Amino acid sequence: MSIIDPPLAAGTARRLDQVGRGLLALLALSTVYAFIDGCRLVAAAGDDRLWVEFWRTTAYLVFAGLFAMLAVAPRTRWGVWELVFAQKLAVTVFGLANFGVNEARRDATTDLFLVIVMAISYVLCRGWYTWRSPAAVPEQR
Repeated sequence: MSIIDPPLAAGTARRLDQVGRGLLALLALSTVYAFIDGCRLVAAAGDDRLWVEFWRTTAYLVFAGLFAMLAVAPRTRWGVWELVFAQKLAVTVFGLANFGVNEARRDATTDLFLVIVMAISYVLCRGWYTWRSPAAVPEQR
């Protein structure tokens, strides 16, 4: 099994796959930016916020890595799409249900954007191919 998932066959499918991968790469880069901003928040946090800011900031690196993995190989990572999508959707729903809470507005809006871009990328990259057996989808070289 290859670490890098080759683009789909030539034509429209290939171009759509590349657009989807580009969107995932942008998500990875924007999440790295969120990590950098999070470092600033950790440095400025008081004792009552230090742990939660650190926890949130390090989670940005995890999600940046997951988005990068999907951008590089969108059809070879069983369950990664669904795991990331489920977490982001859960945070969005919880944030919208608690929209009056100080940070919920910003975070729910941000995660809603991530859910939408991920759903678009899932379709463009044909993320459901992840669940096909290797015998059904031979490795392309």
